[in-house]
Amino acid sequence: MIEPSLRQIRYFIAVANAGQVSRAAKDLNVSQSAVTAAIKQLEEIIGASLFERHSSGVTLTYEGNLFLEHAVHISAAVDEAVRLPTRMRDNVTGTLRLATTYTVAGYYAPPFVARFARNFPNIDIKMTETPRGEIEEGLVTGQFDLAVMLTSNIVNQEGIAYDTLLRSRRRLWLPAQHPLLMNPSISLQDVAEEPYIMLTVDEASNTAQRYWNRTRYRPRTIFRTSSVEAVRSMVANGMGVTVLSDMVYRPWSLDGRRVEVVALADQVPSMDVGLAWAADAELDEAARAFIDFMHLGMDGDEPARVMPQLRAKGEEIPATTSI
Repeated sequence: MIEPSLRQIRYFIAVANAGQVSRAAKDLNVSQSAVTAAIKQLEEIIGASLFERHSSGVTLTYEGNLFLEHAVHISAAVDEAVRLPTRMRDNVTGTLRLATTYTVAGYYAPPFVARFARNFPNIDIKMTETPRGEIEEGLVTGQFDLAVMLTSNIVNQEGIAYDTLLRSRRRLWLPAQHPLLMNPSISLQDVAEEPYIMLTVDEASNTAQRYWNRTRYRPRTIFRTSSVEAVRSMVANGMGVTVLSDMVYRPWSLDGRRVEVVALADQVPSMDVGLAWAADAELDEAARAFIDFMHLGMDGDEPARVMPQLRAKGEEIPATTSI
């Protein structure tokens, strides 16, 4: 049985991340033909199409989404195996009191925290999920050592030091076959004419209000919810649209319906994720080890860093090619 190569898997992840073959090739610093050939070989080995080809780019098929989940873990495991001999620190001990918010706990932090625990087995990690305001207070009072949180939401800019690790773009979510998908450009004015599903968790509605207030338009909100999955399901079933970050995007609802995503013509701020600590804190060895580990982790294709497939624009893919 022919097995996929690590190169094919990495090229597949790059295309899934970029949504375009040419952009993935540029990110990988290889030729576009090399990426196309690798994906074609991978599809032949698996026996299924991993991408749907469009004039504007590519999107993952159902099989492609299933394979992506495993591919990112394979890539991350290889990276960990290579780095483990120099990153294992049995002599680093202590307790790390780590706070996180709901969205970060659900869509970003777990792979990193799990790998840190394996690399630093003598550090006792005490993880707490709590709202942004309580995290900021807990960092200043010493209740928490570090936080993995939405750094774009931090209010106490003087008392909290932070380091942004990921900037996740916000885009428009639409149900499959929505008429707006035919538009060459979509603005917030267009969105304002559609029923809108508003996410409220982690101050998402407050953030949305800020960038909507820069325009003379307002979202026609028909439902407010703290559940990302509720938003995904309602959009997928044609009840409305929303604007959310790539980090929480998944192309399929729990009932198997498709959610499409497109960039907006208007400037919408990213959702930034990173580390935070008290500005005047003297970080101990465990906290410094976690900060260093997170920076090392962002050098590779980590599971939390690979964004699900987005609908991309601007690339022609001939019908005779494999991708």
